[in-house]
Amino acid sequence: MTQVTENLALPKPAKKDIAELKNKIELFRSGQIDEEKFKAYRLTRGVYGQRQQGVQMFRLKIPAGRITTDQLRVVADLSNQYATGNLHLTTRQNIQFHYVKLDDSPAIWTALEASGLTAREACGNTVRNITASHKAGIDPHEPFDVTPYLDAVFRFFLRNPICQEMGRKIKIAFSSSEKDTAFAFIHDFGFIPVLRKNGKEEEKGFRVLVGGGLGAQTILAQEFFEFLPENRLITFLEAALRVFDRFGEREKRMKARLKFLIKKIGLDEFRRLVEEEEKVLHPKPLDLKPSKVKEAKPQKIYSSYDVQDQWAYQQWLDSNVFEQKQQGYFGVLVKAPLGDIDHETAKKLADIIDEYVGGDLVISVYQGLVIRFVRKNALPVLFEKLGELGLNQSGAESFADITACPGTDTCNLGVTNSTALADVLEKFLLQEFPHLAHSKLIDTKISGCMNACGQHMIAGIGLHGSSIKNKGKVVPAMQVVLGGGLRADGTGLAAEKVIKLPTKRIPEAFRILLNDYEANAKGAFYPDYFRTKEKKYFYDLLKHLGDLTDIKDEDYIDWNRDQEFTPEIGLGECAGASFDLVSTIFKEAEEKLVNAYEQLQEDQLEHALYNSYNVLVTTAKALLLAEDVQCNTQAGIIADFDVHFVETEKVKLESSFADLVYQIKLQKPSEEFVQHYLKSAHQFLEEAKSLRGIASTEKTVINHFYKA
Repeated sequence: MTQVTENLALPKPAKKDIAELKNKIELFRSGQIDEEKFKAYRLTRGVYGQRQQGVQMFRLKIPAGRITTDQLRVVADLSNQYATGNLHLTTRQNIQFHYVKLDDSPAIWTALEASGLTAREACGNTVRNITASHKAGIDPHEPFDVTPYLDAVFRFFLRNPICQEMGRKIKIAFSSSEKDTAFAFIHDFGFIPVLRKNGKEEEKGFRVLVGGGLGAQTILAQEFFEFLPENRLITFLEAALRVFDRFGEREKRMKARLKFLIKKIGLDEFRRLVEEEEKVLHPKPLDLKPSKVKEAKPQKIYSSYDVQDQWAYQQWLDSNVFEQKQQGYFGVLVKAPLGDIDHETAKKLADIIDEYVGGDLVISVYQGLVIRFVRKNALPVLFEKLGELGLNQSGAESFADITACPGTDTCNLGVTNSTALADVLEKFLLQEFPHLAHSKLIDTKISGCMNACGQHMIAGIGLHGSSIKNKGKVVPAMQVVLGGGLRADGTGLAAEKVIKLPTKRIPEAFRILLNDYEANAKGAFYPDYFRTKEKKYFYDLLKHLGDLTDIKDEDYIDWNRDQEFTPEIGLGECAGASFDLVSTIFKEAEEKLVNAYEQLQEDQLEHALYNSYNVLVTTAKALLLAEDVQCNTQAGIIADFDVHFVETEKVKLESSFADLVYQIKLQKPSEEFVQHYLKSAHQFLEEAKSLRGIASTEKTVINHFYKA
C-alpha cells in the first residue's frame, strides 16, 4: 500500500494548499470558522459533503482524464486506505472517493500531489476539471492534438485568483474534431480544433462555443468564434471569466451559470464586454508542453495468442476496439459498469497495461476507460487478461452501456436510485433486446435529480429522479426525456420532457419505446426518429403507465430499497456555498490583500492586480451588507456602493468608486500600475474598517508580506 508521509517532495503551491487545508480543518473543528464558510473553502479543495453525515466525497481533478498506470496504483491504494476501496469514474473524466473522513483529506491530497495529480478546484465555484474527447491525441479525424492546449489552460487557471470565488462553476471542454465527441455544445466554453489556410501556411485555431449547460433548464451553447487563433486562447478565456466574475449572478445560484448571464444580456453585449477586457490583458504566450502520449513499451510482446472464445473476441473487436491515427496502434474501450472499479481490479489493470501494452489510459466521458497504443498482436492477450478482471465486456459506449450518476447512494441532491435502475435496465436490455445492446443509434443516461450529472438531457432516452404524490404517499419516479444526443456530424440535440412515471414502471416504458422504435424507425438515429413523431406521440404511448389508480404496494418502494419511499433531499453543494457575515467578509478581504502582496513580491503582477480588485469589491460588499443592501453581482456592488456610500458622503473618495475599481479595465498590469492599484485597495480596506470600528490590519499584512 502507498504510504502517505509528510516528507514527500511536493511543489511549493501544493505544500501551501495542504498546510492551509490542515489549518482550516483545525479552525473549523475548534469553532473558529463557521460551517457554511468552511464548506465554501473545502469545496474548492475537492472535499464535497455526502448524503451520509460525517463523511465526505473526495474528488480528484484529472485534465482530459489522462492518468498513468503509476498514478492509477496510487489512487487505488488511497481509496483502499481512506475510502471504500472503490474508484468511481465520472462523466467529467474524474475519479471520486466516497465515505472519506474530513481529517484524512490532507493526507490524500499529499499523496496525489506527489504522484502529479491534484484536487484543487475539483468542486466549488471554480473552473472545474477540463474535459476532452477521450480519443484526443489518437483520433484519426482530429486536425491536431488538443491536449497540449487543454493542459496549458488547466495550468494557467489553476489557483488563479480570477476563478476562485465566482458566482458559479465553469465547465470547459475540448473536442478532438468537428464530430464534437467531448460534448462541447453543453459546456460554458467549448473548443473544437480548426486548421485555416493563411497564405501557404496552415494556422491552428478553434471554433468556440459559449453558454451551454444542462440542469433544470438545458441551453445549448452558441457559436462565439468561427475561428479563434491559438495565440488568443488563454487571453480570451481570461477576459471572458473576468466578465462572468463581475456580471454573473451571486445570490440566486440557480440563475448563476454563464448561460443565464448570456441569456440576460445577449451574446452581442457579452462579446463587447469580453473584447473590452481583452484589450488590457497582456498577450499570453501558449506554454505548450509535449503531449503526455508516451511511446508504448510493453514488457511482453506476443507474436501470436489463441483466444478461447472467438465469438466473444470478435464482438469485442467490433464494438470496443478502434484504429488510432498512429499507424499500427489501436485504442481499446473498457466498459466499467456504473463507472465503478475496485482498488484491486484497478491495480491489476495497471499491471496488465504495463505488461502487454506499455501505454497510458484515459477516463472517458462515458464513465469508462480507454487503453491507448495497443499493438495489433497484443489485442488477443489483452482481451483474455481483461476478461480475468471482468473488464472485457463488449458494447462499450453503446445502448447497454448506461451512464448513471451515484444518485441517492451518496448524493445530497439525489431523489431516486439511479444506479440500481441502471443495473436493472442493462440486464433488461441484454435479455429482451440483445440485438440492440451494441447499437450506437440509441443510448440511455440516468441522473438521480434534475441537475444532470448523468447527462440525461443529451440521451436518446434519458431519465432523472423525481417523485409523484398520491393519496398522502409519495411514489419514487423518473422523468422521462427523449430525443437528446449527438449526430454523427457533431450537431448536439437536447432532449424534451415527455412524461413522469413511477420508477418501477420504467422497464415497461422501455419495452414500449423499443418495440415502437423497431416497428417504425427503420434503423434511424433515435433522436431523429423522435423528431419525426414529436412529443405527443410518445406521451400517448406511455401515458397509461402514469395512471396510479391501480398502483401496487411495490411501486412505493424504490429500486434496491426495502421500505416505502420518503424524499430526503438535502442541500446540494454543486454550486458551492453562499454565506455572508460582515466580519467574515472583512476577513476575506484581508486574506486577498495578503495574497496580493505575496504575488506582487513574486512578480505575479496579474494575480496581484486581480486580488487587489477583489479586495475593493469584497470590502464594498461588506459595507453594503451592513446596510442591508442586496449584493447580486460584482457590477451591482460597484454601482450600489457609489449610490449608498460615495454619493451620500459616508465614504469620501477622490473619484467615484466605479472609477477607482474600473482602472483594472483601462490599464495593462505594469508593475507601477499594480503597486498603485494595490495601495489604493489597501487604503480603501483600512478606511472601511475604520468606518466599522474594526482595528487596522496593516501590521499583519506587512509581517506576512516580509515572511513570504
